[in-house]
Amino acid sequence: MTYPGPPRPVQVCATPLADLADQLGAAQPEGAAAEVTGITHDSRAVRPGDLYAALPGARLHGADFVSQAASLGAVAVLTDPAGAERVAATGLPALVVDDPRGAMGELAATIYGRPGRDLLQIGITGTSGKTTTAYLVEGGLKSVRSTGLIGTVEMRIGDERIKSERTTPEATDLQALFAVMRERGVEAVAMEVSSHALVLGRVDGCVFDIAVFNNLSPEHMEFHSGMEDYFQAKARLFTRERSRLGVVNFDDAYGRRLIEEAEVPVVTFSAEGHPDADWRAVDVEIGPMDSTFAVVGPGGVRVAARSPLPGSFNVANTLAAIVSLAAAGIDPQTAADGVAAVPGVPGRLERVDAGQPYLAVVDYAHKTDAVESVLRALRKVTKGRLHVVLGCGGDRDRTKRGPMGAAAARLADTAVLTSDNPRSEDPLAILATMLEGAASVPAHERGEVLLFEDRAAAIAAVVARAHAGDTVLIAGKGHEQGQDIAGVVRPFDDRQVLREAIQQTQG
Repeated sequence: MTYPGPPRPVQVCATPLADLADQLGAAQPEGAAAEVTGITHDSRAVRPGDLYAALPGARLHGADFVSQAASLGAVAVLTDPAGAERVAATGLPALVVDDPRGAMGELAATIYGRPGRDLLQIGITGTSGKTTTAYLVEGGLKSVRSTGLIGTVEMRIGDERIKSERTTPEATDLQALFAVMRERGVEAVAMEVSSHALVLGRVDGCVFDIAVFNNLSPEHMEFHSGMEDYFQAKARLFTRERSRLGVVNFDDAYGRRLIEEAEVPVVTFSAEGHPDADWRAVDVEIGPMDSTFAVVGPGGVRVAARSPLPGSFNVANTLAAIVSLAAAGIDPQTAADGVAAVPGVPGRLERVDAGQPYLAVVDYAHKTDAVESVLRALRKVTKGRLHVVLGCGGDRDRTKRGPMGAAAARLADTAVLTSDNPRSEDPLAILATMLEGAASVPAHERGEVLLFEDRAAAIAAVVARAHAGDTVLIAGKGHEQGQDIAGVVRPFDDRQVLREAIQQTQG
């Protein structure tokens, strides 16, 4: 069976391999007369005419799969000196550079005809709120332009939806996706930009018209050496090489630092109404399922706005979206109206209603700050008791497990600690660390804490405790439709499992 790979444009242009060698400053290979019509780093996704990027990896080298790439029609290979010998055995011409990953993005942009130049590109980065802000930006764009969306949950090309494999696609896939969008008449794209993407070169070849910074808190410490390294990764988006204009959250300490250090002009926003910000939210009214406020901007601009999602943090996400759209030249009221019309964001405070007399929501919150923010927001709209189900992922940042357990125990009346995606780790070992955090909360400040290794059993347990006026939050996995246990991904959707548990108690 042929591996489909990511979307590719139908209309392709041929780029001489010799021109790509010149772009790289690489030696002209034998067979330089070959013409390249596409590029991929995945040997399974090679199509006739492709340049195959054979990259070094932690365990294997992409050159180990060059025969497969050749059999599928690759006309040349981009690799490093370590892979060159294996490529030579196939007879394919090779572009040999020290850092093929670092060259891949610019080559992809060239091969696909610089498609990003024909799109209004808005890139969103930060620790929390990237997905929500991207959906809100796209909603605001829809009222005036045809749109695309790239992010953690899905990619959208107009009305077509494609499941995402990661928050930001690899550079080869990203440039092909831009080319498909251009081909299908998309005019603007809202896109999440992760710190991994910035460090690993996935957005090389992109210059964003607007770069948005939401916030920064501890996350991905298994990848970054510390918060300074994490901040510097995010700051790469606000260089002249990557963007033209920044939109930055004035309320965040790292945002205020970025305002001073960004290489590009910056527009600031404050959901807390700080008078030194360029744009600010005032007259904020937080409701149980949405919030209303006014946006005050430069020159006396004032527009009515509504966040279609609950919580003060979503006021900040909504304001970020409106300001980004205004910075892109869209009328602020038109932008605010488009954002308000967004029906919701998958797995972000997504309501599950099966006729129960209490509020039940699923949220992707999987870091300490996000868990605290969501629980505090739900507490404000809960008349009865607040119940949460929460786990921590395996093979990821271990430092947040104790604090997340503590946050759940301190802020909820019932904290049910359970498995998230344990991956290769022992689920009980992860739970033990979370329980240590929960136990660190003084008894008089701590809610009831329960442990279930099985996530479905945890959800059933919390639903059994819910009564009229209560709120049930299932946190950590959000939109995800699988659970990774010991390397096997089993079907698991919090929304479906929650609905079924409610129906069983109702019936």
